[in-house]
Amino acid sequence: MPMLQITIMPSPPKEGTGVSEYVAEALEIVKKSGLKYELSPTATIIEGGLDELFKIAKEIHEVSFKKGARRVVTVIMIDDRRDKEITMEYKKKSVLSKVKG
Repeated sequence: MPMLQITIMPSPPKEGTGVSEYVAEALEIVKKSGLKYELSPTATIIEGGLDELFKIAKEIHEVSFKKGARRVVTVIMIDDRRDKEITMEYKKKSVLSKVKG
């Protein structure tokens, strides 16, 4: 199943550099989508069909503007393997099984 990793970097309209309230708004969009996701300190990974993933990426990009950001940089990476079904869990288990110690 395709996976999308997305990071947003909005420029808040007020003083400070914190963006957690913007990320929280983006995460609400992900939760409402019903797609499987995992939040990390610097990105969110979402599993779904390509059309769903591109749609949600656009919604996530736009939500910070609706919240007042003057500028938003969105970084997207897509992992789409077609020779076999993969999931976030599969990928993590594969790496951890090879870690020594």
